[in-house]
Amino acid sequence: MKVLFIGGTGFISTSVSRLALAKGLDLYLLNRGLQKPDLSGAQSLTADIHQPEQVRAALRDLKFDVVVDWIAYTPEDIERDLAIFRGRTRQFIFISSASAYQKPPGHHVIRESTPLHNPYWEYSRNKIACETRLTRAGREEGFPVTIVRPSLTYGDANFPIALGGWGCYTLADRLKKGRPIIVHGDGSSLWFVTHAEDFARGFLGLVGNTQALGEAFHITSDEVLTWNQIYETIADALGVKANIVHLASDFIARISPPLTGPLLGDKTWSAVFDNSKIKAYVPGFQAVIPFREGIRRTLAWFEADKNRQRVDEVVNAELDRILAAYAAKAA
Repeated sequence: MKVLFIGGTGFISTSVSRLALAKGLDLYLLNRGLQKPDLSGAQSLTADIHQPEQVRAALRDLKFDVVVDWIAYTPEDIERDLAIFRGRTRQFIFISSASAYQKPPGHHVIRESTPLHNPYWEYSRNKIACETRLTRAGREEGFPVTIVRPSLTYGDANFPIALGGWGCYTLADRLKKGRPIIVHGDGSSLWFVTHAEDFARGFLGLVGNTQALGEAFHITSDEVLTWNQIYETIADALGVKANIVHLASDFIARISPPLTGPLLGDKTWSAVFDNSKIKAYVPGFQAVIPFREGIRRTLAWFEADKNRQRVDEVVNAELDRILAAYAAKAA
């Protein structure tokens, strides 16, 4: 099966690329070539997806069984993809986001039939608009689309957290030094975190799956955790006790407006994902990496090389600013 990944070297997509190669897929990666993960066996096409003429030159007359765009975020990106890939693929998979589901949720159990609506986060609204455009293309012109909505997914190089930095070692560094960390709300809301390798197993079951055309799926673990448990499990894996400060999400967002979307538009609310649909379309799929094991693998990756243990002082300063604002309010 000939498969093209647009991107393919990010947090989630690298794990999917590795498993795709292990399964013997004929994998092409189209990107700018800036990140160099070990994906020997993949064929590289160097182009900036935002430069359609570069892309057409790189693609030449190639056609694919499946095209996956990992880095489409706006309706304009979708119009570009439609223009390039009409007639080039039998299946186009769009990576949306579980944050597109209704916020505040009408019910804590999330199914693919849950309405899409997010007044808090432009990122999510753009993903909804992308889905809407692709669904129309499927209905009106038979464009062969499948939609996948990841939730909070982690792997070697990132911690699945709400606050404390993404793709860096900042949270672990604060925990090891006994510095306070922030957990939104009282930490009791329910959430799912999913290892990228588990996501990859479900995802690749949709690749080339003609029954998945015209359908949308989320792919998550079935392990339900509270946010307190998520942070405490990370601390336990580090061998320390977490110094947790609970702060209301709306207070955090008021002090740091960029966090409005990720919190009020996503992680504030309890979300229990029903994975019945992906399991029906991909028989045998089951997430098998519990968080306590997955996070130890993440920490082992960071600890294997000191150069990976990057502390983002911008993140540190923002956390401290929020904590200082709370202390001043409480005084």
